Amino acid sequence: MSSHIEPAGHPLLAEVNPVAIPRQELVHHGRDFHWITEKVCGIVEAKTPVWWWWCFGVAAFVASFTVAGLIYLVGTGVGVWGHANPVNWAWDIVNFVFWIGIGHAGTLISAILCLLRQKWRTSINRASEAMTIFAVVCAGIFPVFHVGRVWMAWYLFPIPNANYIWQNFRSPLEWDVFAVSTYGTVSVLFWYVGLLPDLGTMRDRFTAAGNLLKARLYGFFAMGWRGSNRHWANYEMAYLILAGVATPLVLSVHTIVSFDFAVSLIPGWHTTIFPPYFVAGAIFSGFGMVMTLMLPLRAIYRLEDLITQYHIDCMCKITLATGTMVGYAYAMEFFIAWYGANPYEGFAFINRAFGHYAWAYWIMITCNVITPQFFWSRRVRENTTLVWILSIFVNVGMWFERFVIIVTSLARDFLPSSWGYYSPSIVEIFTFFGTFGVFSVLFLLFIRFVPIMPMSEVKAVIPQADPHGTGH
Repeated sequence: MSSHIEPAGHPLLAEVNPVAIPRQELVHHGRDFHWITEKVCGIVEAKTPVWWWWCFGVAAFVASFTVAGLIYLVGTGVGVWGHANPVNWAWDIVNFVFWIGIGHAGTLISAILCLLRQKWRTSINRASEAMTIFAVVCAGIFPVFHVGRVWMAWYLFPIPNANYIWQNFRSPLEWDVFAVSTYGTVSVLFWYVGLLPDLGTMRDRFTAAGNLLKARLYGFFAMGWRGSNRHWANYEMAYLILAGVATPLVLSVHTIVSFDFAVSLIPGWHTTIFPPYFVAGAIFSGFGMVMTLMLPLRAIYRLEDLITQYHIDCMCKITLATGTMVGYAYAMEFFIAWYGANPYEGFAFINRAFGHYAWAYWIMITCNVITPQFFWSRRVRENTTLVWILSIFVNVGMWFERFVIIVTSLARDFLPSSWGYYSPSIVEIFTFFGTFGVFSVLFLLFIRFVPIMPMSEVKAVIPQADPHGTGH
């Protein structure tokens, strides 16, 4: 070894000053506080556009399919659905799991990214939180009406009754009741608490404009918000606590939904990979729906300065990461079936890929494994039209994933003499597609009457909000 010592003035001993990587701008073109307020509030204050009425009319018409299907179901019986031995779970549970998964991105963007100090969430968290609530509403329809006698659904809740009928607390279906209701309640609280400052702003603006009816309406829901020091301190503490409560719910609710399958003995379901696999898939489909909804809004309302290319990049990258996890889970399912040396389990997965429902399996693989890989390319991520199309494929693929898991496992069970082929009835088809109308009606009402972005949070990420910066 050399004992040579470099002289004090040698370049190797010079101080190293690493180059600071500039942070991405989250609001473009130097927009100030006033512009953000006018842009976000202007969407609510402006006259209702013609396109909104057309979309609302179409969505309400489609939503009527669900209403008509449920009325017919209650009046006639669950037999109007295509259920038959051995497939006694089908589109109802498929749609339930699908909609619960759609709602995952909202809480993830709001709660987990809030705790991780990810400032890019600010422009999209309000709409994604609303999406969560509306998706839970659509999800709750299916298990409630699946019980057949819907007026008996209250027996699912652990309350005393005259018949002394108590729930089976060892059933994952009972766990679903607690998980989904808790998730929905916390999501509503989280969304509403975040709305308070903006509702107060809308109240003050309508008061100044002389529209006392709307001022009183927004003032009622603003709960006396005045923007004082005390109000902001309580608001930030409540928001942080709800973010901490909601974070484990993101992981727990879809884990418990996966237990509907994982704790059974059906080949193709009885596997421990389901909880993390379902959570990754839920976040995957949730971000797909966020992009499906937000990209058209960005174009219609000219929100490119608030929902920037950086926001789209981040959402695409999370979709790519979770889609890759889902693809890995698909491969591991085959490995587990082979390594477990259970002939029934092995047959279940071979049947999925090459049996009667192979068409559904390969649609699932194409949409969920191949589609997100396009997001490796920056050119793809910068093409918003292509990103929007790919996000729709993500949602299609995730619906088929639930269909493949549920139907293929039940259609070929242990007893070949009971094998069958499930096909949905027209009532099931109309009821399911009607829920997209229900979701769209609620979302259209949201963007019409509620600020679609949290103005205070968006303002906090611009240079003018930094007291030590150069912004004025």
